[in-house]
Amino acid sequence: GAAVGIDFSSEMTHHAIGSIVTFRERAEAVRHPIAMSLSLALVGGGAVVAAASGFGYRLQFWDYLPAFKILFAGIVAVVLGVVVAAAGAYLSWRSGQLASMYWSIAALVAGLLIASPVVSSVRLSRSLPWIHDITTDTENPPAFVAVLKERGAAPNTADYGGPDIAKLQLAAYPDLKPLRLEISAAAAFEEALKAARGLGWQVVDADPAAGRIEASDRTFWFGFIDDIVVRITTEAGGSRVDVRSVSRVGKSDLGANARRIRKFLHAISNDLSHGR
Repeated sequence: GAAVGIDFSSEMTHHAIGSIVTFRERAEAVRHPIAMSLSLALVGGGAVVAAASGFGYRLQFWDYLPAFKILFAGIVAVVLGVVVAAAGAYLSWRSGQLASMYWSIAALVAGLLIASPVVSSVRLSRSLPWIHDITTDTENPPAFVAVLKERGAAPNTADYGGPDIAKLQLAAYPDLKPLRLEISAAAAFEEALKAARGLGWQVVDADPAAGRIEASDRTFWFGFIDDIVVRITTEAGGSRVDVRSVSRVGKSDLGANARRIRKFLHAISNDLSHGR
């Protein structure tokens, strides 16, 4: 009788242990697809929200500050999705569920690709000064005339900030200098106008007599409008080209205006060097 009781108790114990193991296996089997689905939802949903931030601003559904908040919310969702995807890929790999692992890896890679540009922009904002008015002549910057009515009630003024802004610019972008050319001011004006149009700028005014070109350009994601004024003057041995690029909104331009000026001056120099 005692032996039968012991055997029965042993059988019940083994059965209980087997049930627990089976339950854990089933729980694991359910957990991995859930992690995969959640990561895909977070990354996909976050990407849609981030994209909507820019499109909504372009369509004037909201101002730039709400647009930044919407972008931030989308990127937070994407980053959470990346974390969940990494965990899901690891758990799926350990349990041999290759389909879940591949989908989790796909979510992980997609999330990293989506979040990386924004993370890079944040890092860039910490290394660059918070300025949005860049020029090749900080002592006598080119002045806007025709574009002033286009700026309307833009948060950023077209008035130059003075020595404090100049000091920050010279520290961050010491390479930005006037472009000196061994051609007449009239010829330089035509080259500058061709370069502006070649870069896709919207030319607002081109005044050969004043040696001034005014234009606008949009940033890629949000479509923020930045205004540019080009001044061409005559000097000994040829002409001088000065440029100024100013953002309508935002305290920091993340280096966009400096990059725009470099591309413009390079376009002129490149065209002249190739005799175009």
